[in-house]
Amino acid sequence: MRSSPSDDHAPRALPPELADALGRARPRLGRLGGRSQFFDTIGSTNDAAAALATEGAVVVADRQTAGRGRRGRSWFSPPGSGLYVSVVLMPRSARVDPDRATAVLTLAAGVALVEGVERATGLRADLKWPNDLYAQRRKLGGILAEADMPAVTLGYGINVGPMAYPPELSDRATSLEAELGRPIDRALVFAETLAALAARYDDLLDGRIDAILDAWRSRAPGHRGALVSWTAGGDRTGTTAGIDEYGALLVRTEGRVERIVAGELKWL
Repeated sequence: MRSSPSDDHAPRALPPELADALGRARPRLGRLGGRSQFFDTIGSTNDAAAALATEGAVVVADRQTAGRGRRGRSWFSPPGSGLYVSVVLMPRSARVDPDRATAVLTLAAGVALVEGVERATGLRADLKWPNDLYAQRRKLGGILAEADMPAVTLGYGINVGPMAYPPELSDRATSLEAELGRPIDRALVFAETLAALAARYDDLLDGRIDAILDAWRSRAPGHRGALVSWTAGGDRTGTTAGIDEYGALLVRTEGRVERIVAGELKWL
């Protein structure tokens, strides 16, 4: 059960720098951003966005105390250093094959985030199936989609500035400023990622799913030819062989191709 956002600090209006950046991007936001909340500190932006239950609602926080990643992992969310955003989407309202649209949503979000980051900063990030952004083989950001149909709350976190990572992350994580060696406008990253997400969400709802998958493949160098392991009735290993039309990862092992849609996958 989700925790109640009322246990966290109260929402307030977007800070001026975020509001101004969002205002400039407004013509490109489409269905997104009609309702927005900002928290200085919150347990999880996904919880607050899910409570709003309105398509296009956006929650952004300066700090999360209980940020989540996939499979129950925590998401390190210190103040002033990252971008922590959640958006409410309704992928089952797609005009063509809503099941496929729902399955591809996380990949569409990944494409949007790398596109938004590149527009805001010039950094070309990579994607790793199913939900991670990478730069120079270090994790830059991640995505978490949580369904309570017909709504899906899509949360994303991007490391923007310097932060003191926990020991288990220190050699695996990076930030926009660390990669580029200069200050980054967090408000601009917020506006551009949201605008890119709006565009890719329109693609999803209008049935342009093949275009999303092609864009994802072009940003994910490891989707073919990478060694991975996973658990399916025992430990298995194989070599990535692309993704299918529903965004499932294909892995070649022991003369056959396995289709992976969820579970614990390790990149070797």
